[in-house]
Amino acid sequence: MSHSIVFLDRETLGVPVRTPNFPHSYKEYDATSVDQIVERLKGATIAIINKVQMREPTLAQLPDLKLIAVAATGTDCVDKAFCKKNGITVVNIRNYAVNTVPEHTLALIFALRRNLIPYALDSRRGKWQTVNQFCYFDHPIRDISGSTLGLIGYGALGKSIGTRAEALGMKVIAYDAFPFPGMVDLDTLLTTSDIVSLHCPLTDETRNMIGAKQLKMMKKDAILINTARGGLVDEAALAEALKSGEIGGAGFDVLTVEPPKNGNVLLDLDLPNLIITPHVAWASVEAMTGLSDQLVDNIEAWVRGTPRNVVEG
Repeated sequence: MSHSIVFLDRETLGVPVRTPNFPHSYKEYDATSVDQIVERLKGATIAIINKVQMREPTLAQLPDLKLIAVAATGTDCVDKAFCKKNGITVVNIRNYAVNTVPEHTLALIFALRRNLIPYALDSRRGKWQTVNQFCYFDHPIRDISGSTLGLIGYGALGKSIGTRAEALGMKVIAYDAFPFPGMVDLDTLLTTSDIVSLHCPLTDETRNMIGAKQLKMMKKDAILINTARGGLVDEAALAEALKSGEIGGAGFDVLTVEPPKNGNVLLDLDLPNLIITPHVAWASVEAMTGLSDQLVDNIEAWVRGTPRNVVEG
């Protein structure tokens, strides 16, 4: 059997994708809007997506579709219940970012704890030249060693960050929706951590799990890191907490709506203790290459009749 493969948002993956080793036709589009999906997937048996929204009204018009290969770990863009009911297999990428996301997370922690960006900007803007001694202390610097890192989500990424953090002399505590030995409760994590870092999926249960109440529980000088999903945090509440000095800072690689074409309350802030990067924590060349290889491995395994990385509805 020859399969028809269509990649709907190819520009989301910045490395080559190898040719699958079975009979097929292949077509790709840089980006695809919701109203273009049905036309582009007409007759396709395999769809490759990253963030394209595959919901019931769309999927119901695609009777030939048998596999959705998600070129990412998160699958909240797919109506998995519909897929399960109608025989469409959904597969995703796993454990490809165990270096790149932890390194980006730690980079945000270092930048915020040591106020690297404010000091770099002050130096570039001439502040250093105006003082009378060899240095100045406008922005507090805090050590990483000896601080407490609270991980919300203790899967592969959480554990990888925890291992690195412990090597730097940090105390690591963790909370997860699935209990494990040594786990602390969420309230304890929020009240005792110097750094809180999110590494959990976006679900109905986790949406806005960090809101005004949780931010008030954190230490006044604590920082909040989010390299997981934007919807985990109430962004308006975070903006108020940062402006009022309720927490010490935040480093985000994700926002609730991406790209933020209509603006975002966090992007409106001009604060030295807020760093926002454009969803690139996952995107080292090494990680993207591993993702690309795993993507094709997943498709080939499904075609062989031995599917792997299947996401349940």
